[in-house]
Amino acid sequence: MVLIGADKHGEKIIKNNPLKQLETLGQSVWLDYIRRDMIASGELSRLIANDGLSGMTSNPAIFEKAIVESHDYDSDIRNMINDGKDAMKIYEAISQRDVQSAADEFRPLYESSDGKDGYVSLEVNPHLAYDTDGTIQEARRLWSALSRPNVFIKVPATLQGLPAIKQLTSEGININITLLFGLPRYRNAAEAYIDGIEARIAMGKPVKHVVSVASFFLSRIDTFVDPMLEKIIMQGDNNVELARKVLGQTAVASAKMAYQIYKDIIEEVQKVQPLKDLKRCPACNPFNLLDVGSEFLEKE
Repeated sequence: MVLIGADKHGEKIIKNNPLKQLETLGQSVWLDYIRRDMIASGELSRLIANDGLSGMTSNPAIFEKAIVESHDYDSDIRNMINDGKDAMKIYEAISQRDVQSAADEFRPLYESSDGKDGYVSLEVNPHLAYDTDGTIQEARRLWSALSRPNVFIKVPATLQGLPAIKQLTSEGININITLLFGLPRYRNAAEAYIDGIEARIAMGKPVKHVVSVASFFLSRIDTFVDPMLEKIIMQGDNNVELARKVLGQTAVASAKMAYQIYKDIIEEVQKVQPLKDLKRCPACNPFNLLDVGSEFLEKE
């Protein structure tokens, strides 16, 4: 049963909120969207307080949508154009300001959860996805510019991104490993994080609050696989019953297997070096539920 009450401001509070109930299952709901008026209006703080929102992520496409579909940024853009700034400088100023503001809203949650929740992500330039050195330099610059402990820098899990993940982790930079589609690459990404942590330990530096998350693009898997299964079903060949059984299930199966890989990696690591902080590997959130969470919150 869902009970509705009101807080001191007269706003409705949903008791037994299903999003809040996810916390009892060890899940953290993130919003795959950011917009300045969400922060200024108090909407973000309400989502955190009332709906158990635990984090937020962004990328250039998200900021494009926020900028094009609102007038929140018009004045800032006009002023920066008058100051002679180019499009990239304007984008970086806007995105960094919003991520900083959102991170400040999440900061109490970050503190109260001892760094388990309360993060906001900002992505390196996508054009650097196949440039290891460029990714490292960009991530360092963004981490320094944001200057918040509860931010992630998003780095793609390309082959060139893996050594960047290791290096940046060794420098104490929180990494959101993105563009993950396959299980073998997930293991590679998790191992890159652990290698970075071990390198940091070897330098005698603290690792407790050097965290990472793996953004597994589950919805993209079903989007890719289901049309092939539907074709098999339409053709009516010998595999039709199997195709019907697994239709819409590939992503969930991948999530389950990713979690098993996470458990295997933790067990392997602890056999060599029993270190509690190594549980903060990318598989702390081994598969990405951001798409599901963001769609639900936006519809609500």
